[in-house]
Amino acid sequence: MDELGRSRRPEPKPAAADVDPPTSAALRQGNALDVPTDTPSHRSYMDTHLVISAIGRDRPGLIDEFSRAILDCGCNIGDSRMAVLGSELAMMMALSGHWNAIAKLENLLPKLEESLGVKIISKRSEVRVGTENLIPYAVEVVSIDHPGIVHKVANFFSRRGINVEDLYTSCYPAPHTGAAMFALHMTIGIPADSAIASVRGDFMDFCDDLNLDAMMAPVK
Repeated sequence: MDELGRSRRPEPKPAAADVDPPTSAALRQGNALDVPTDTPSHRSYMDTHLVISAIGRDRPGLIDEFSRAILDCGCNIGDSRMAVLGSELAMMMALSGHWNAIAKLENLLPKLEESLGVKIISKRSEVRVGTENLIPYAVEVVSIDHPGIVHKVANFFSRRGINVEDLYTSCYPAPHTGAAMFALHMTIGIPADSAIASVRGDFMDFCDDLNLDAMMAPVK
């Protein structure tokens, strides 16, 4: 009621569009303004990151035991590569988690080396940025096995400022003849502003000169 006894009408609430968005400072304060901070994209930037490389004699259960130790520390496995090379199992993992979970795992690594019979190298890392303008292309090369194939192919892309994102190779006997064959598979990131048709044409000519069967195509 006002001085004259009239009822006051409630002030209208501002529309959602009229509310100022939270500032970056407010976002850094987490839930101070009820801004959600538990989304995957938010966690990826707030988490601590660790890259681990481990190698040990291959046996059943090794991956199970290693991944269990990571889980028990509260860490998450993101990108990873695991392969049996000769008689050894090689593992590479990109891990993430709260800073104290990563610290707990780092303190556990010497005990894991002893209990699992592996050699471990670890290094703190960060979220990778600046990849939004890269177009992934798959490259495959097959040839009679001989030294230098990986170096020559990697050098071709390196000289053009193209990064190798993933690479693995294998050797196998050719059908019928039994000749030693070599296969290379890689994923490269080509900048979007590159003349991709020109890069592909140069690469196919390069492989023809070295007598390599090759393929280069966009990753689907």
